[in-house]
Amino acid sequence: MYTEESLSVYPYFKKLLKKQKLVNVLDSLTGLVLRPYIIEFVQSLVKDGVPFTFAIMDLDNFKFINDTYGHKVGDGVLMGVAHDLIDYLEGFGIAGRFGGDEFLFVNLRDITYDDVKLCYQGIYENFTVLRKNVKLENCSPFITGTVGSATYPTDAQDYDSLFALIDKTLYRGKTKGRNCYIIYVESKHKDIQIRNLSGHGLYATVRNLATVFDAAETVHDKLQATFETLKDDMRINDLFYIGRDHKVRSVTDHVDVAYVPDIGKLMTEEVYSTNDYEKLQHVAPLLYEFLHEWLLETILIAKVQMGGEVLGYLMCAEYRNRRIWQEDECAIMFFAARLLSGYLFGKGLELK
Repeated sequence: MYTEESLSVYPYFKKLLKKQKLVNVLDSLTGLVLRPYIIEFVQSLVKDGVPFTFAIMDLDNFKFINDTYGHKVGDGVLMGVAHDLIDYLEGFGIAGRFGGDEFLFVNLRDITYDDVKLCYQGIYENFTVLRKNVKLENCSPFITGTVGSATYPTDAQDYDSLFALIDKTLYRGKTKGRNCYIIYVESKHKDIQIRNLSGHGLYATVRNLATVFDAAETVHDKLQATFETLKDDMRINDLFYIGRDHKVRSVTDHVDVAYVPDIGKLMTEEVYSTNDYEKLQHVAPLLYEFLHEWLLETILIAKVQMGGEVLGYLMCAEYRNRRIWQEDECAIMFFAARLLSGYLFGKGLELK
């Protein structure tokens, strides 16, 4: 929690705390600066022409944490992340609670792209703020977050424009699978519209997937069409398929890359996902060895089956990225596997 002394090093807060008690400036749960005051602080920096980097952080799947563990645990997560963020920014930045599981923070030290990137790497690595277990009384949920960021005056010259950029980059991070940070770069992000990022819903994806799947002729063509669709909509780099022979093949080249007869041990449900492949070491050691060798940390697998008969599996696997698969992504993979199983079963074909 911030103290009057720690905040008063900034002229805005020094002046504010002469009129307001500290308890009225800070969020009672997290100890972060309340939304009106963190925003006024940013506006004061813009008014005074002080360069800074502005960011918004959204915790991934926070509703799932509340629904699974209860709001008491959710509150504990918010307090834990807030405490870590305050510690991390000490001496060069201030954090505030924007609302719910969203935080705003100001970095007065790092202005250039490379320096800002190093700052965010510090947040995401070495169990500093994100990509870590928050240890609570009865559980230790693994927490990730998505960050959108832009710099004044490099990227925008007024508060409203600056906030629009961090909002845009946050949504960009969410469409890339969350658990990442996006630093605004004009050449990459200038023409991106939030409505285009968020408006491509589940219905549009499955409709498009069904259309391209039906148009393709061979099994390999259908797998390739599936990958090309999911590549953009789910932001994946590859799609693997495993047939009854338990050989792992990449859709992009159809070359055998591993033999995983133990994959079925994981698949007690039609879809399986994890962002910690170490969990597989004892349950499915051959699949674990493949993931370890290829530096793949997080997987999403769907059964290709019809009437209880397992015909194979589709698998997304991400390189060195503890991505948290979203519910709509699991639904898309389930649908893709069912499209494939219906085709194979109807044609009496094998997935190979």
